[in-house]
Amino acid sequence: MTYSEQMVDQLEAGKLKEAQNSFKLALINDDDDMLFSLAEELYALGFLQQVRTIYLKLLDRYPDEDELKTSLATIAIDEGHNDEALSYLAQIKPDSPAYVQALLVAADLYQTEEEFEVTEGKLKEAYSIAPNEPAVEFALGEFYFMVGQYADAIQYYFQLIKNGYTDFAKVDIAGRLGICYAQSGQFKKALGYFKQVKPEYQTSDIRFQKGLTQLQLGDNDEAITTLEDLINDDDQYASAYPELAKAYEKENKYQQALRVVQEGLGVDQYNEYLYSLAAEITSHLGNQKLMKKYLVKAHELAPDNMTITLQYSNFLLHQHDDAANIELLRPLIKEDETDPQLYWNLARSYQRTDQLDLAGKYYEAALPAYNENPTFLKELINYYREAGETDKLMDELEHYLRLVPTDMEMQDLYDQYEDYK
Repeated sequence: MTYSEQMVDQLEAGKLKEAQNSFKLALINDDDDMLFSLAEELYALGFLQQVRTIYLKLLDRYPDEDELKTSLATIAIDEGHNDEALSYLAQIKPDSPAYVQALLVAADLYQTEEEFEVTEGKLKEAYSIAPNEPAVEFALGEFYFMVGQYADAIQYYFQLIKNGYTDFAKVDIAGRLGICYAQSGQFKKALGYFKQVKPEYQTSDIRFQKGLTQLQLGDNDEAITTLEDLINDDDQYASAYPELAKAYEKENKYQQALRVVQEGLGVDQYNEYLYSLAAEITSHLGNQKLMKKYLVKAHELAPDNMTITLQYSNFLLHQHDDAANIELLRPLIKEDETDPQLYWNLARSYQRTDQLDLAGKYYEAALPAYNENPTFLKELINYYREAGETDKLMDELEHYLRLVPTDMEMQDLYDQYEDYK
């Protein structure tokens, strides 16, 4: 047995001190091929310093061996020494057999520095030299996948599939294509690829994406099965709970939907979206007390979330709790920063509490956003009628009737005021 083999056996047995001694002896006694093999095994085990020592020893013997330089550059990137990596890569010329690999390593380096244009340039150069090289196709697919350019990623993943690669570097290509097609809105194609993912690659993430795709296609029963199975196998996968609840909600199975959300809250009790969703589902069950409990908790967790704030405000309006609604919304008024729905909700509460000046202020603040909304205009007309602002009332009545000429009730109101004038 060589010293290199002894070292690997000792590492697997947890004998680190003995392995260290064997490593020293391997450097002195083992041949170059054995040392190169040892370096590959140590790299897989994460012993980067020892790998670097071997490659430097071999590079000293074979200074023109560019593959060693790319390997040393890779280790330097892993250790965060990008300048050192660039120094090795700069030594590799375009006529070198290792040049394509050097471009891939350089692309990886620039990607870690978020210099994505440079990354793309390096990868495209590699592709122009070796268009049929699977490692290059995979690198381009992964790059475009990472930056969210899914349509671009598809062509490179598809090339791998065509060339017989169902997986590469422990990545399932069908799963990648499924996600890319789903993100591109091509849900039928996405589902077809998700169904092709091999069992060993059926991760929780892939199963979740499959469930989402089934939901997008309206296959609610299939989505329920997929997401229930996922949760049964991985009950800590928090993202599955709200999607499963929405699937039940679409099937009008509100009790089951609420059960799922409550289970999700057991996993992620600080998720404001789950509380918000629980409130939405509870509204279908008529339990106003429980709905309020969930909304209060959602708002406590995310007081700056305007969607949740307005959901809570709409609930308070429905309950005619105008004092609470005003208390909720009034601190949020900031010029040019406020959601117009907030103005509308405030206006409603001020009108119902006979604070007509403030109601008018906020109705008119909301008007630019809702100028073509018949429901809003009808409320505004009612406000002008209550406030006795006849001229504004007639203007908005005319505007409303241009939008909804068939509303005879509002036409009668217009005629009454016309006769009055």
